[in-house]
Amino acid sequence: MKFKQVAAIVLLGFCLEGCAAAAASLAEVGAASGLNSGIEQSLNGIVYKTFTAPVNNVRFATLKTLDRMGMPVTADAQTDSGWQLTATAQHRTIDIELERVTDAVTRMRVVANKGAIIFKDGSTAAEIIMQTAQSLQDAGPSLKTPARATVKRSVL
Repeated sequence: MKFKQVAAIVLLGFCLEGCAAAAASLAEVGAASGLNSGIEQSLNGIVYKTFTAPVNNVRFATLKTLDRMGMPVTADAQTDSGWQLTATAQHRTIDIELERVTDAVTRMRVVANKGAIIFKDGSTAAEIIMQTAQSLQDAGPSLKTPARATVKRSVL
């Protein structure tokens, strides 16, 4: 992490004047940003990651991940922009949105609701994303990128 980024996070923490919880969260987000390999976590517990893989491949990897983690899928519906999945875990509802950015790029959004609307479990959401990335990697190149058609060109 660059010095300017760290300084900006510290400065923002001081500007919050007395809001220790927010300053601590900012420090955690800043410190962990280099460790999560592309995972973006907002202060409200919603976690995002963009994959270089088609939406259907990310969906299959997500379903495999949820099964491996023992989280039964309660909803799996196609939307205009991709897929919407819902799973459950102990006292949690996991909402996953897979958005097709392009044919080869998918953005994943995970929200783990713990009880009431305002209580989010960001660490569980981040783990689902990391395990989905691992599932995509374990599947090999066939699930990561779309097959490209090879075109033979004749030289005259």
